[in-house]
Amino acid sequence: MNDSVRILRSIIENVENVIVGKRSAVELAVISLICNGHVLIEDVPGVGKTSLVSALAKSINASFRRIQFTPDILPSDITGFSVYNQKTGDFEYRPGSIMSQIILADEINRTSPKTQASLLEVMEERQVTVDGVTYKVPEPFMVLATQNPVEYIGTYPLPEAQIDRFFMKISIGYPTNAEESYILNRFQHSNPLDRLMPVAESSDIMALQEEVKKVHVDKSLSDYIVEIVSQTRKHPDVTLGSSPRGSLALFRASQAWALYNGRDFVIPDDIRKMVVPVLSHRIMLKQEARLKKINPVEILNNIVSVTGVPVVS
Repeated sequence: MNDSVRILRSIIENVENVIVGKRSAVELAVISLICNGHVLIEDVPGVGKTSLVSALAKSINASFRRIQFTPDILPSDITGFSVYNQKTGDFEYRPGSIMSQIILADEINRTSPKTQASLLEVMEERQVTVDGVTYKVPEPFMVLATQNPVEYIGTYPLPEAQIDRFFMKISIGYPTNAEESYILNRFQHSNPLDRLMPVAESSDIMALQEEVKKVHVDKSLSDYIVEIVSQTRKHPDVTLGSSPRGSLALFRASQAWALYNGRDFVIPDDIRKMVVPVLSHRIMLKQEARLKKINPVEILNNIVSVTGVPVVS
């Protein structure tokens, strides 16, 4: 086992000390991290969304901040603001909550579109601009946002521009009865999160982010990715297909999944594995499709099943 695989597995196993029985969700979160991407976690309350983010930050010894999105939060609370210093006669920058490595944007759809828009620059360019001055955020930088899929009162739908900036959309789901019993026993005396220790450093993550880029992708597989994304734009039930940013995300996620599985080259199965988490939130369905209870996952699975798989020597 090479060092990259060892580090990735140790992070995942460490997070699993807190998040029981949800290895797939943990894997996808870590894959997004080494792809320098952000994650939208959409699930019902109480299944461990916040714990997942906290455990991930602790596992890599990264700075962590939680931003509770409410209707009264202001953009300056997030990006920071300038304050006039009477002693020096200059304006001084007071950093906002976004100046951290791992950011939990809790209930992101409960704040106004104006405040949501304050994340657009930092999610794409890893910087904030306050009063014409640009400030870089610390690296590695990752936003993990949560939202509740069943409550609509008091929420604001995320604009397409912001949704597209999320590298993946994942869900955790309810545990099985056996897993829930195990959770009760584990949490009987204390929260495992309080005892969690780092198993990697921020420098390890930044090295892995560079390692991912070196994974070889054959030209035929690049064309395969483009064809899958192109089909999302032509599908009769889709009103808005995936953007080129989605193609880039699928390309990078496939490289990361190959690296996680100990390979320095991508195979078609890597791409197929990443299609749903990377593209499902990037397509908008027509009203008729929603009335028929069709969902993006079904459409993507159909596209993957009918798209010819290239043969790579």
